[in-house]
Amino acid sequence: MSTLPVALVTGAAGGIGTAIVRGLVEDGFHVVAVDACAPMPGAVSAPADPDALLGLWLGGEGRVDTAVADIRDRAALERVVAGIERSRGRLDVVVAAAGAVAGGQPLWEAPAGELDVLVDVNLKGTWNTAAATLPLMLRQPPPRRGRFIAVASAAGHRGLQHLTAYVASKHAVVGLVRGLAADLRGTGITATAVSPGSTRTPMLAATASLYGLDDVGPLAERHLVERVLEPEEIADTVRWLSSPRAGALTGSVVHADGGFTA
Repeated sequence: MSTLPVALVTGAAGGIGTAIVRGLVEDGFHVVAVDACAPMPGAVSAPADPDALLGLWLGGEGRVDTAVADIRDRAALERVVAGIERSRGRLDVVVAAAGAVAGGQPLWEAPAGELDVLVDVNLKGTWNTAAATLPLMLRQPPPRRGRFIAVASAAGHRGLQHLTAYVASKHAVVGLVRGLAADLRGTGITATAVSPGSTRTPMLAATASLYGLDDVGPLAERHLVERVLEPEEIADTVRWLSSPRAGALTGSVVHADGGFTA
């Protein structure tokens, strides 16, 4: 059984998820890095790169385990959690960082199924992650200090042109976190969301291509910091929320968006 705190991170094979895994390892966690490592038809997700998971394992100093699982498959996530319980006996922090984007046209021109795909990945995937992990977190004896953290988006608070399905799905993630926090009342486990702005990841490059842009810079024009954010900056926010210092926050959203929603 683990004497280290244990974290599970979805969407770990690229972008913000990878930065979160590395940051939590630095903070003394044993991390289970989860990714589907497969493309999601009808949407753009982080690169399907099993080698990225292998790289996290190799660079994790013995404190990273990896698992291939699709967040749309609750049973697959439950199998991962069962493995954590057998090998580590605990789960302290869960970060739902997996997500996908699609768009590039107004709602009435969007291809059939676009909304379904983004709801399945961004909303139902976060729901499945919570449903699969929280029973183990709740089996820990009190006093508990568990954390469930969802990576939402600035799009969960503003309308973005030609990304209506994405906007709707990320608004729903924020609502899920608020409802979950109420369900967790008095348990010692908190639920929060982090809403990044335009962050330098492969998904942001894909978003730029939806707008016909060759560079991601214009996507940060509404940032008050006047630059694209880096994945490590979002990971630092998640690291703080994962710590005992963030115990007063639940049902809250941290806007790590460079001032986009100010």
